[in-house]
Amino acid sequence: MIQHLNKALESLGFKSREDYTLEQDDLSQDPVIVWTSSQPQPSESELQTASDEWQSEYDAQDYARKRAMEYPSIDELVVALYDTEDKGAIDEKRAAIKAKYPKP
Repeated sequence: MIQHLNKALESLGFKSREDYTLEQDDLSQDPVIVWTSSQPQPSESELQTASDEWQSEYDAQDYARKRAMEYPSIDELVVALYDTEDKGAIDEKRAAIKAKYPKP
C-alpha cells in the first residue's frame, strides 16, 4: 500500500520527504500522509487515479521484468563478443526468451 501511495504521489509531481511523509504504525493499518508541501494535498480520487495509472504501467512492463531475469548475464555477453559460437548461442537464447515473454 505504501509503495502505491508513494508512486501515486510521485506521479503527481510530489517528492517524498520534501512534500510529504508516510507514516504507518502497524502493517494492518493504512498509511497516514503527513503533508508538508505548500501545494494542496491531492484528493482521494486523484490519488486513486494516479495509483491505478501507475499500476497499469507497471503491469504492462511485466514481460520486460521477466525477460530481464532470464537474459544472458553480462559475463556471458562479454564472452560472446570474442567467440562466434557463443554469440550464436546468446542470440538463440535471447530469441527464445522474447518468444516466451512477448510484448503485449
